[in-house]
Amino acid sequence: MRVAITVDPYVPVPPRLYGGIERVADIVVRGLSERGHRVTLFAHPESCTAGRLIPYGAPPHSGWRPRLTELWQVGNALWRRRRELDVVFSWGRLAALLPILPYRGLPKIQRYCRNLVPWRGVRTAVRIAGSSIRFAGASASVYDERPAQGKYGGRWSTVYDGVETSKYTFVPRVPRGAPLVFLGRIERVKGAHSAIAIAREAGRKLVIAGNRSTQGEEAAYFEQEIAPHLDGNAIRYVGRVDDAQKNQLLGSAWALLFPVQWKEAFGIVMAEAFACGTPVIGFPCGSVPEVIKEGVNGFVCRGVSEAVCAVGDLDRIDRAATRADCEARFSAKALVDAVERLLVEVVSPRGA
Repeated sequence: MRVAITVDPYVPVPPRLYGGIERVADIVVRGLSERGHRVTLFAHPESCTAGRLIPYGAPPHSGWRPRLTELWQVGNALWRRRRELDVVFSWGRLAALLPILPYRGLPKIQRYCRNLVPWRGVRTAVRIAGSSIRFAGASASVYDERPAQGKYGGRWSTVYDGVETSKYTFVPRVPRGAPLVFLGRIERVKGAHSAIAIAREAGRKLVIAGNRSTQGEEAAYFEQEIAPHLDGNAIRYVGRVDDAQKNQLLGSAWALLFPVQWKEAFGIVMAEAFACGTPVIGFPCGSVPEVIKEGVNGFVCRGVSEAVCAVGDLDRIDRAATRADCEARFSAKALVDAVERLLVEVVSPRGA
């Protein structure tokens, strides 16, 4: 198939540092190319791809003029190449597809990796594109609030994010005194304060890693609710970690704590933990009940007290089974398989 993949031009594909969407998109681009598909990537000019790169972007990417410029750049590029493509898979903004929405001979898939679906835009897109547009969420939680408006709510599928499991070291066992780990942005919605409460009540050490804000409400959150508990021993904050440090940190953990307090669309750090064989204890927000299999790779808990009990039940988790489940559901192969199936599904009825 001749596949166009669009990604917002803020970060190169693959990303040099942080960039969850760009990292997942890179897995898909490389995977489809290795399977013989002809991939054209519309992305940041410094992106590297096994396929063809169509660079675009208008730094600093903020303000109405740069944003409109970027929408025109990618939309116009897609329109000019519409007869050269079998399908478009968009990780960017839905508005960028506007020029090709009326062109119903070209199947289009819009993927959402956040729980911020512009439902008015979805309805408009379906009215213009008809059955030629489909939607995919990084979990079913992304579209569980879809308006009950028949076909104009769009036809949706779930395509989970994935990780390259080969880049994570499977650790079959860790010492009973191994610490709990919290890895993520230090923001209230991510629940670092709840992770501290869980660890203290469970009598376990906790390592906190991730970016912290230096200004605004989130900076105050860190200073007032996280910093007072840091003692360099029982509760430690190690700051930002690179891929190698992340692999070591997750692999040496008794469990990853994921006490999110908002609708997390996927939470790729959970899959990264699973790849190391490390179970996850999470709160039932967003994708968590989909990603965690109760008693197989972790526990879904309704609050701190339940999470404390779950820490005591982690002996029941088979770390080899946790890794195997990750390979089956969240590996690079599983991700590329899911995308390829969806592409074939939308293209085949049109005889492409």
